[in-house]
Amino acid sequence: MAKIAALAVSEPVRVDGRRIADIEAKMGEGAAHAVIGLVLEQLACLLTDADAALSEGRLPDALPLAERMSRLSWQIGLLSLAGVAMDLGAAGARADGPALAAIHARLMRVGNRSLTAIWDRTAMA
Repeated sequence: MAKIAALAVSEPVRVDGRRIADIEAKMGEGAAHAVIGLVLEQLACLLTDADAALSEGRLPDALPLAERMSRLSWQIGLLSLAGVAMDLGAAGARADGPALAAIHARLMRVGNRSLTAIWDRTAMA
């Protein structure tokens, strides 16, 4: 008889604190936190919209959302999220269904953890 084991999927998210510090240095702490908060809201909306598009099989709608998510993530130092969003675009360009499904799941995990990580970081500063 085969044993089935449930594997916990967990991976650390990478946040480039220097990018946040650069934004704060250029804009001042208050303005930087306001701007980062707006970007986080945009990223949350993009994540929700990309999830819906991928769940409904609307890949042509999801790919531009992932590209925008990647650019915004990179600008505020969410390196893990930027990378996963880029991976989604690459798998979409190849029309690789199994990879898209796996990356979709990873996008949701990393996206939620990244948004929480940077929100906690800027809220504590």
